This record gives sequence, structure tokens and C-alpha cells, in this order.
Amino acid sequence: MTSIAVPEHPWLLPGELVVRAEPERARPRRTTRDWVVDSLAFLLGLVWVLFATADALSPDPQTAVPLPHDWMVGVDAVIGLVCCGLLWLRRRWPLGLAVATLPLNLFSMAAAIPLVIFYFTVVVHRRTAVAVAVTGVGLLTNLVFSWTRPDPAMPYWATVAWGVVITLGVLAWGMFVRARRQLIVSLRERAERAEAEQQLRVAQARHLERTRIAREMHDVLAHRISLLSLHAGALEFRPDAPADEVARAAGVIRGSAHAALQDLREVIGVLRAEDDGDAPEPPQPTLADLPALIAESRAAGVRVNVNDSVGSPEDVPAALGRAAYRIVQEGLTNARKHATGAAVTVDVTGGPGTGLTVAIGNRWPVGTQAGGTLPGAGTGLVGISERVTLAGGRLAYGRDDAGDFRLAAWLPWPA
Repeated sequence: MTSIAVPEHPWLLPGELVVRAEPERARPRRTTRDWVVDSLAFLLGLVWVLFATADALSPDPQTAVPLPHDWMVGVDAVIGLVCCGLLWLRRRWPLGLAVATLPLNLFSMAAAIPLVIFYFTVVVHRRTAVAVAVTGVGLLTNLVFSWTRPDPAMPYWATVAWGVVITLGVLAWGMFVRARRQLIVSLRERAERAEAEQQLRVAQARHLERTRIAREMHDVLAHRISLLSLHAGALEFRPDAPADEVARAAGVIRGSAHAALQDLREVIGVLRAEDDGDAPEPPQPTLADLPALIAESRAAGVRVNVNDSVGSPEDVPAALGRAAYRIVQEGLTNARKHATGAAVTVDVTGGPGTGLTVAIGNRWPVGTQAGGTLPGAGTGLVGISERVTLAGGRLAYGRDDAGDFRLAAWLPWPA
């Protein structure tokens, strides 16, 4: 699971950005920056209320034509103070406060600054369509306000124009702030998505590597253990065998067991050191190691007929030779498991440009074998099929026209 990076100094960010970085929060909470901004907005609104009220009570007002009665000036001041208090709630209900206070734009001068801040909050926190709708209503109220409370020093249309300029300026500023925040959120989501994709790629690579190791383990250990079982079965059913044959079989069992343990130790070592990218891998078999594999099977008593027309096994690409080796190994292992005593034919033909063909065949077993068949995981042919597919080749297995079992693969060999 991707861990979302929490900003180093979240108190410098708006609460809306912090809550996206910390999703356990159900609602944006004021950060230190938000408290500072809200405090400044409250003080600015309060100073404007005091200034507008004092100007309205002065004999020569500068901001707007005074209201006809002094008690109306007091009411306007109270409205301005209430709007200043509502500034602390503007982050929670920006649109509701803006809509509820829109009628005040028709006459209130003391609430002008808080109303502008409400409008700016709507532009920042709500989508553009909502902001444009509120802007349209605000422009209409500006026409009425400029008529009911005209500026003593400017004509009506100049006052309207200044109102339009201020409104559009606040709209542009709010949209810029909103776009900047959306850009930050988009970049953060992109970084989180890139991190998640990287972790997914690492997990997939680890899974593929484990699958490859499991396939190698099956190919190697199944071959070794089938030799062990074959010789142990011979000793079990031939207790009167000559001493030299018993000693030779015991030696093969001991050697196969030692080789199986060594292979198992190497695989476990790779699994334990999977995080160490510099750990060397054990040497992988190639087509040049095929005679040794055939010799092991013959030493175990399996009759193997080989038809190898590849002139120089050293010239075969390493990956191609390794795949051919594993295919022959799996075919010999299956023959020992399921067709004990049957002769096995191994054909390796091909060359550069034409591809490499590997075929293993044996007689189909008749009746029940003595001692039963060796248990298997049932994944050997699946692993070989995956190996051949990854190499870009073709694989076919099953009974042929003569009734024998045949495992055949064609692998591409570049010219």
C-alpha cells in the first residue's frame, strides 16, 4: 500500500491541502496559516466597520452618501460586526454565507469588506460555474448599491465601473488561487500514483523472480529426487543384488542427495538474499551440459538414445541452451516418474536461422508399475510451457500416432 507523504511543515499550508495529505481527517482543520489569515481578515473587516461608521457619522462623509437616519447607521454598524464574526465560519459554509449576505450588498457600507471576503472564499472553494453565478448576482446588486449609496465625489456610472473592476479583480484572484491549489493536488496525486506504480512494478518483478526460482527448483530437484527414488526402488526390489551393484546404487543415491541439498541451499540462499542486488547467481546449465545430464540418467538405469545433430553446443545462445537443457531434464524426469523401465529417445536438432527442436519420447506405460509412480506437483509441463512461450517458441506434448508419449518444443535460434 502506498504511504502518502505528509508535508514537512503542514502549518504553512491551507487546511484543504493538508487534509488531502492526511486522509484520516474527516474535515479540513485550520492550520496555523489559516488562523493567521482568518485573524487578519477579521481585523481588516473590523477596522473597516469602525471607519465606515465614523465616516457615515461625520459631517462630510467621504465613502458614500450617509443614511437618512442615525439609527440606520447604527444598524449598519451592527450588520458589519455580525459579518465580521461570520468570517470565522466562512471556510465551513462559504456558499451559504455568501448567498445569505447577498442582500446586504444593496445598502450596507459597513459590511463591504466582509462581503468581499465571503465572495473571494466562494471563488476559491467552489467550482467556476457557482462562482460565476454569484458574480452575476453581485454585479446586479452593485448597480442598486451605487444608486442608493452613491459616492459624493464620483458620478453614478464611475461608481458602477469601480464596483465591476473590484468584483472582477476578486474573481480573477480567487480563480488563480483555486487553480494553483488544484495544480498542487494534481502534482501530489501524480507523485502518489507514480510511487504506487513503482511499488507495483517492484512487486511484480519480485513475483516473477520467485516464479522463476520456483520453476528452477522444480526442474532441478525433481530430476535429483527421481534419481534417488529410482535407485532406492531398485534396492528395495533387488535385496539379493551383488554387493558392488548395491554399493554403486548407494553411491548414486548419496551423490544425488548431496547434489539435491546443494541445489536447495542455493535456491534458499537466493530467496533469503533477494534484496541484495549484487548477490551472484549460481551458474546456469547450457546445451553443453546435456551429455552430463544424459549420463546421470543412464547411470540410474534409464535407457536413453540420443540424436544430437547440433555441431557445436558452445555456439548455442546461453538462454536458448538453458531452455533446451530444462526441457530435456523435464522429459527424462517424467519418463522416470511415469514410465519406469521404458526406453527414452532424445532428439536435438536445428541451427541458426531454422530454430532448435528438442523432442523427448518414450513408450506409453502398460499396466501398473511396481512400487507405483512417483508423486509430482503437476507443474513441470506448465513451467516448461511458460519457459518456451517466453522464449518465443512452441510446445506440444501428449500421445502421438504410435501411442507413445512425446514432448516436443521448437525454440527460435536467430541467424
